[in-house]
Amino acid sequence: MYKIGFLVSLIVLYLCLVSCQQKVDRKVDTEPSDTKPLDTKAQAIEEDFVYRLVTEKAEYGKNEPIKIYAELEYTGEKDEIEIFHSASPFSFPMVETTRNFEIGYGMDTPLLSTKLRKGEPLRAEYWGSGGYTSEDKKEYVDFISQIMNQEFPEGRYIVNGSADFYVKANEKTEQKKNYNLKLQVEFKVNNTN
Repeated sequence: MYKIGFLVSLIVLYLCLVSCQQKVDRKVDTEPSDTKPLDTKAQAIEEDFVYRLVTEKAEYGKNEPIKIYAELEYTGEKDEIEIFHSASPFSFPMVETTRNFEIGYGMDTPLLSTKLRKGEPLRAEYWGSGGYTSEDKKEYVDFISQIMNQEFPEGRYIVNGSADFYVKANEKTEQKKNYNLKLQVEFKVNNTN
C-alpha cells in the first residue's frame, strides 16, 4: 500500500510540474513581439573599413517607399584604396518574419572595382529585390510580386545586409584580402496608415 501511495504522489507531482511548465511556455509564446524596439541602424568595423546599414524608419505605411541604404567607408592610412566586387559590394536580402518568407537579392557578378577615398563613404540604396519559380506556392508568388513592384505587404522585415569585396593585400603578388561584413536592420509595414 505504501508503494502505491508513493507512486501516486510521484505521478501527481510530475503532472503538476509539467502543467506549470506548459503555463510558462504559453505565456512566453503569446507575449507580443512588438514590444521589442526595432534596430534601424547597424555598424560593423573590420580593420580599415566601416560598414553601415540603415533603414530610415522603423515603420512604413501602406504604399510608402521603403528607404534602406548601405555605406562603406575606408579609414586607413592611404588617401584612397581600390576594392573589387560584383555589380555592387552591397546586398540586401530580407526575411519577412510574419509569414517566414525569404526575399532574395539577385545581382550580376562581373568583377568591378571602385576606389574609396579616405573618409568619403560609398553609398548605395536598396532598389528592390525578389524572385520566384513556377514551383513556388501561389501565396509566395503573390507576396514576391508585390515586393518586386516595391509594394511591401504588411509585416515585419529583417534586412540581412552584407558588404562583400576584396582588396589587393600585396600589389606584387596580387594576394587578396577578402571582406564579408554582415549586419541586420528591421522595419515594419503597417497597411492601416
